[in-house]
Amino acid sequence: MVTSFQKKVFNAVAKIPCGRVTTYKILAEHLQCSSPRAVGQALKKNPYAPEIPCHRVISSDLSVGGYKGSKHTATTTTKLELLQREDVHFENGRLKEKSKLFYFNISSTYS
Repeated sequence: MVTSFQKKVFNAVAKIPCGRVTTYKILAEHLQCSSPRAVGQALKKNPYAPEIPCHRVISSDLSVGGYKGSKHTATTTTKLELLQREDVHFENGRLKEKSKLFYFNISSTYS
């Protein structure tokens, strides 16, 4: 069962354009949530991936972060492959182009 908080997270993530990424922190701030970890936990349970593109959310230090609730090589490799297909690249473990960061429009709301 998807909670109302998860719906808000999924709706916001659906707005991240192909070829762009955001961070758990930016997403949490957009949702007026004080916990980027709570956002990560919601994304961990995303039953709609990759249609709801949780792979487009990365860590605040611009590293790839986890995927499907894991930071193991196999799952992060899948996340990196999805992002590469969208022309988002990482170098030395970090987002190569900061211009690929997506910031939500402050006036938009997701309910």
